[in-house]
Amino acid sequence: MSKRVLIVHNEYQFHGGEDSVVAQEIGALERAGCEVRLFTLSNTSIVTPIDRLRAAFQSVNSPKNIGLVLKEVDGFRPDVVHVHNYFPLISPMVHVAVRKTGTPTIQTLHNYRIICANAMLTRNGAPCEVCVGGSAYNAVLHRCYRDSRLGSLAVARSIQHHKQIGTWANHVDRFVALTEFERGRFIAAGLPGGRIAVKANGLADPGPVREGEREGLLFVGRLTSEKGIETLIAAARIAGRRVTVVGTGPLADKVAASPDLDYRGQVTPAQVRAAMREARALLVPSLWYEGLPMVVVEAFALGLPVIASRIGSLAEIVSDDVTGLHAAPGDAADLARAMTRILTDRAASERMSRAARSKYESCWSETVTTNQLMGIYADAMDSHRTMRIAV
Repeated sequence: MSKRVLIVHNEYQFHGGEDSVVAQEIGALERAGCEVRLFTLSNTSIVTPIDRLRAAFQSVNSPKNIGLVLKEVDGFRPDVVHVHNYFPLISPMVHVAVRKTGTPTIQTLHNYRIICANAMLTRNGAPCEVCVGGSAYNAVLHRCYRDSRLGSLAVARSIQHHKQIGTWANHVDRFVALTEFERGRFIAAGLPGGRIAVKANGLADPGPVREGEREGLLFVGRLTSEKGIETLIAAARIAGRRVTVVGTGPLADKVAASPDLDYRGQVTPAQVRAAMREARALLVPSLWYEGLPMVVVEAFALGLPVIASRIGSLAEIVSDDVTGLHAAPGDAADLARAMTRILTDRAASERMSRAARSKYESCWSETVTTNQLMGIYADAMDSHRTMRIAV
């Protein structure tokens, strides 16, 4: 039986991976026979520091915007409401309000927002878990949200409030974590493990893997410190290898100034895929745990091995010497070693290319991940119905 699904998503100010995942998932559900409606608000209205601060303080509860969601629920009558990003315009209280209507809710955990003020479990260029088992107010001491003590207070207040009133423990029928590593962090933070399912982000098949010679190294993503950009610049210099860089961000000028990087700026998705078809490997030298970057899924779908930091979820999704290579996070010399290895060992890179495509087909293809999601929806509906009968 087809399902009616209401997707709730707070769009980011600049289009990013989560926004792309939402669009992909809607298309996949529709192709699977579901009737899908999207409720979305955008952060484009948040422009000034005052706007950001106001939004952060309102993130505890947003009754006006939640009312708009409830209006959609009343008119559409969905079988499930699936929330992606709620921050900062919608708030976690949407789960409490929707479940009062008798509708089960799902929350995809794209990042660590529900336990970490900066959503990345990172501080000073390294992983930080002080708030996982402790108070979110640690973020105020370290200015974790936009380097602002006041902003950090606002976000920490929201995190701590929903932890204390049991929003996550009692008012969400199912959570979707992207990797087993993520699931473990959320369980450590107190979420009910029995309600956390692991489902990767899926991707429609982009077509056959390119036959023939592939050359060069590629980076695609936000040009920020936590993405390991400084490590990338140093590694390219050490290895004496040019790296094509696609993306924008605060470190764009530093990337453009590096003689070892070929900076392309922001390009179209089609141009990204074309670059992936030509490259020998994708570089993901992140210093934070990451979730499941769509750029890795896209690379594997195109048979492109990935050189990734040996950290968090990346160490799980990229198998060393199978679908790519690992490098120590923040270690430019080790990243240079991996870059040189994959460029000089043609047989190994071709073997990794085949394994990457196989991983995509078995774990991340649209059919596989959509079937998993439909199962999660069914479980949420069954458990919600059982709870209501018990009450």
